[in-house]
Amino acid sequence: MPTNFTVVPVEDGQTSSPDSDDKHSGGEDEDKPGLYSAGDETPGEDSPFLTISDHERSCDGNNMALFEEEMDSTPMVSALLNKLANYTNLTQGVVDHEKAESEDGVKRVAIKGPQMGTFIGVYLPCMQNILGVILFLRLTWIVGTAGILGSFTIVFMCCACTLLTAISMSAIATNGVVPAGGSYYMISRSLGPEFGGAVGLCLYLGTTFAGSMYILGTMEILLMYIVPDGALFADKMDEPMSQQNNMRVYGSCCLALMALMVFVGVKYVNKLALVFLSCVILSIMAIYAGVIRTVIDPPEFQVCLLGNRTLKNLDFDKCLKTEVIDNSTHTTELWGLFCDGPYLNASCDDYFTFNNVTEIKAIPGLLSGVISENLWGDYGPSGRLIEKNLSSEATQETFEDMKKPYVFSDITTYFTLMVGIYFPSVTGILAGSNRSGDLRDAQRSIPIGTILAIVTTSIIYMSCVVLFGACIEGVVLRDKFGYSLKRTPVIGTLAWPSPWVLVIGSFFSCCGAGLQSLTSAPRLLQAVARDGIVPFLQVFGHSKSNGEPTWALLLTAGICEIGILIGSLDFVAPVLSMFFLMCYLFVNLACAVQTLLRTPNWRPRFKFYHWSLSFLGMSLCLSLMFVSSWFYALVGMLIAGCIYKYIEYRGAEKEWGDGIRGLSLNAARYALIKLEEAPPHTKNWRPQMLVLLTLDSDLAVKHPRLLSFTSQLKVGKGLTIVCSVLQGTFMTRSADAKRSEENVKKSMAAEKTKGFCHVVVCSNLRDGFSNLIQSAGLGGMKHNTVLMAWPSNWRQAEDTSSWKNFIETVRETTAAHQALLVAKNIDHFPCNTERLVEGTIDVWWIVHDGGLLMLLPFLLRQHKVWKKCKMRIFTVAHLDDNSIQMKKDLHMFMYQLRLDAEVEVVEMHASDISAFTYEKTLVMEQRSQMLKQMQLSKTEREREIQSITDESRSSIKRKNCMKEPTPNTLEVPGMAEIENEAQMFHERNTKPHDGHQEKHSPTSDHIHMTWTKEKFISERNRHREASPGIRDIFNMKPEWEHLNQSNVRRMHTAVKLNEVVVNKSQGAHLVLLNMPGPPKNKGGDENYMEFLEVLIEGLDRVLLVRGGGREVITIYS
Repeated sequence: MPTNFTVVPVEDGQTSSPDSDDKHSGGEDEDKPGLYSAGDETPGEDSPFLTISDHERSCDGNNMALFEEEMDSTPMVSALLNKLANYTNLTQGVVDHEKAESEDGVKRVAIKGPQMGTFIGVYLPCMQNILGVILFLRLTWIVGTAGILGSFTIVFMCCACTLLTAISMSAIATNGVVPAGGSYYMISRSLGPEFGGAVGLCLYLGTTFAGSMYILGTMEILLMYIVPDGALFADKMDEPMSQQNNMRVYGSCCLALMALMVFVGVKYVNKLALVFLSCVILSIMAIYAGVIRTVIDPPEFQVCLLGNRTLKNLDFDKCLKTEVIDNSTHTTELWGLFCDGPYLNASCDDYFTFNNVTEIKAIPGLLSGVISENLWGDYGPSGRLIEKNLSSEATQETFEDMKKPYVFSDITTYFTLMVGIYFPSVTGILAGSNRSGDLRDAQRSIPIGTILAIVTTSIIYMSCVVLFGACIEGVVLRDKFGYSLKRTPVIGTLAWPSPWVLVIGSFFSCCGAGLQSLTSAPRLLQAVARDGIVPFLQVFGHSKSNGEPTWALLLTAGICEIGILIGSLDFVAPVLSMFFLMCYLFVNLACAVQTLLRTPNWRPRFKFYHWSLSFLGMSLCLSLMFVSSWFYALVGMLIAGCIYKYIEYRGAEKEWGDGIRGLSLNAARYALIKLEEAPPHTKNWRPQMLVLLTLDSDLAVKHPRLLSFTSQLKVGKGLTIVCSVLQGTFMTRSADAKRSEENVKKSMAAEKTKGFCHVVVCSNLRDGFSNLIQSAGLGGMKHNTVLMAWPSNWRQAEDTSSWKNFIETVRETTAAHQALLVAKNIDHFPCNTERLVEGTIDVWWIVHDGGLLMLLPFLLRQHKVWKKCKMRIFTVAHLDDNSIQMKKDLHMFMYQLRLDAEVEVVEMHASDISAFTYEKTLVMEQRSQMLKQMQLSKTEREREIQSITDESRSSIKRKNCMKEPTPNTLEVPGMAEIENEAQMFHERNTKPHDGHQEKHSPTSDHIHMTWTKEKFISERNRHREASPGIRDIFNMKPEWEHLNQSNVRRMHTAVKLNEVVVNKSQGAHLVLLNMPGPPKNKGGDENYMEFLEVLIEGLDRVLLVRGGGREVITIYS
């Protein structure tokens, strides 16, 4: 018995007043709905803790002051337990009704959650849904057609399938609280939104078609047995078609009536549920009572046979050809059906003439021994005569026989069809879980009630198979509609005390099952729609004021009408079987996945489960799907697959902690471990990108075209990690890092770049990028290529860290054996919506770096942006190279690589180093030296530049006045001309490539080099002792012969190569070029930047490529 107790809070220095108690109690009542998270349809699903009120948070006083700063995120245990104790999980309909009644501000009735036990809440609903139309209308026909052994096999397979599914469902249902939503909620939260949506819609379609089947069963009972004269269509020549037309008309009317009843109010349907259940139980009891009666006194139902053929006992009363009345022989009504007239000398059918008419008992009895005749099946084609003790000659019938009152089979029969027709009779095992919100203890009631119901119904079905075969004659069992028994249902002849008990009971049972289907299917669709995983179904999530899903009911009625228009219960049942089998398959899959993954949250209270049982149930469901109908199975799987893909690409993202996510994690872990065992083969190599982004002051992506180029290069394949670095400490900039990551993800989505995003915070950018290059990725899934943008304004930048960080990145990628891609003018690259109609991608293959230069254009041309571009490969021939042979070899190499490209060999013969190269080197070294020697502020630099310029101008004026040139003297250019020439030359080398960059250059001064005044005078005096021809050239620069010859040679290579590349590829859409490595001595870092700048000068889109030290392309298969 429950114990009543009171908890009295003890507070320091505080007493409670009645007013405060009332206020507090009122606050608690108002806070109870806070159990539901705002915006969530499922209570408490997404939030780790239940909502705690301010009062409950503050009433802890000073005792828990140590934890007071964490109360918002971590409530006290007492408050959490209080919320759990008051947790009421009402069904959606009850909640909606309660809200509707409280809209006017007056709460009329406090609705409490129903407290159903195992028997009322689970066992009886499952019994009512399992025992139904198939038992009353088709089981005897299945036994007669498939035989006792075949029928027992069918029943055993189907019952075993549902039992294994019930075990899996019990494990899922007892793994935590199952809110209202039942089986759909369990499956979707175990398998994820994609599988959950597909299974939810399959379950919805199955429930809807079940409504069609029950309505067709109701109409069959009505038109065949209760009101046989009510048929609108009657054609004895094509009786099956006329019967289907009657079913369509009356079924549509019945559907409209039932839908109207559900629309008016589901409470009326629920009130009739007990009546319908009573009908089912009484019908079952009447069957067993009739079987017992056959032992004592078999019922007097006779079947008329002409020879071996069964006759329809509709148009005659006596099973006689002739009868003697007052010593005279008279023909009977049967005679008139086979002869031209009522006279004895009339012309009669040959089979009627040569065969006798006999009567046999339809119900020989349990002890008659008829069981031996009914052991084996008797399958046949449509239109076949129902005969006793068939021989091969007796099965031949003519067209004239179709007009005679014989009993024919209306469809072609075979074993797999019997499976498809029977399986709906065992569906309904989810009825208990669908009422999970109405149960007192769902975790205890659902397993016990469901399994007991399945065991009970399995015993009923198996015993009925044996009893029907042991009591009823075989020809009667195969008479589907009871034509040989004056339109009496075959199972009704066995019922006691009257067949009408079973006719009326089965009628109300089918009618009630149809109403239940029309009630539950719209709510199931509403639950799927409110989850928001299928966008186009959101309109069906709305309901009217009393909670009834009106739009979902209309759609359900429309789909149900499609099933009714099929017109035959035998054709609707296999469709229904497919959807339910698919649903059961996913229930078993969910349990198997959760069990094998052994996730920490998988702790079912139901212990009698195992992954092998779930796997066996899943295999049995799949087998039954294809056994029933391979065509319907493929169609059902196609529908589920389309729904899955639709939700995956267009549906809302949901994180439900599902097993599929855990399965993906396990699969990823296994794959990563396997990848780490050995590096990928050359044939499997593809660029796994690490994209280094820079962010602007607003934490937005500075170069979004870098992401566009990444998506064009990857085409959705391989690994892409997009990273950036924020300078500072993580404690102070964690919010900025999160916002930056969100901005990067938005840019990735806008540029259609699929991959991962990561923003780190580091004390300086250099260390941040270094850490990313070293540690990005996981296991064998690491990047092998780094993509970054060229620092275009590195000369004008006041801070030298930009180009220094760039060079350090080049060094680190080389040390890490990773490829490096540097994009110049990345903002000029095409976006994903552009289409380059004509043009070329030029590859300048200077040195072999593993073949990455050849592979990149091939990958780019897979994307629609670059698809129409042609690939050209240039290589450089020197003086001692045979250019003709080189071109042939390059052609052959491209052919073996299966690359379609134009090949050209460019000859670069050794030439003298030009004065332009010396001047270029001179400016470069001077700038480097001055930046090293002078560490002045910007203001000092500008002041000294002005003073030096003024003194140089006055000196030039004095020279021009003192000395005029004569023909006998060597004319030295004026200092103004020299300075102007030097200034123009320096401007050309330091000018930025983009006009807008020049406009916004941080320094607009023409002179970028500053010395002190004293050093300037001493250097000028020293240079005056040089050769007279060049003595005054660049007074501030050292002599050419004092230049570093290594720098001169490198500059010479850059200048010559730039001339050739610009001449050949200036109009190309993209130029790929080998990127030379940085100097080992860090003292020449700025010179390295100058070399690269000269190399790519005059080109718009350039991609500098540096290999990772391994072959990435091969000629072998």
